[in-house]
Amino acid sequence: MNQDRLRNAAIRVTMMPRDTNAYGTIFGGVILSYIDIAGGIEASRHTGHERFVTVAMKEVVFHEPVFVGDLVSFYAQTIKVGNTSITVKVTVEAERFGSRGQIVRVTEAEVVYVAINQNREKVQIGKKLDK
Repeated sequence: MNQDRLRNAAIRVTMMPRDTNAYGTIFGGVILSYIDIAGGIEASRHTGHERFVTVAMKEVVFHEPVFVGDLVSFYAQTIKVGNTSITVKVTVEAERFGSRGQIVRVTEAEVVYVAINQNREKVQIGKKLDK
């Protein structure tokens, strides 16, 4: 079995017609949004901290298009945890609609998040209250 299939996806989404561009493929911005969500889920799961903001998304290169009906999986893995920031790698794969079992790697990205408190101030990871 493929090692990627053994991992749990942070999220899985079936792409719908509302997400397409004029060429019939899914907007890259839709995929970027889901990358951000998947990374944020991983950051919270990994640290137990509830609030993060995105500060950077490193270069994203789309290797394959995504089509309506594709089941897209977003796999997230923590790369680095600092005092106030966490870096998460998100790998995106699409299972082609109508081609059961055909999976293609769409893209991947490293996303950096910073922990914040309820006042939107940067805090050490794990600290939820003001000092």
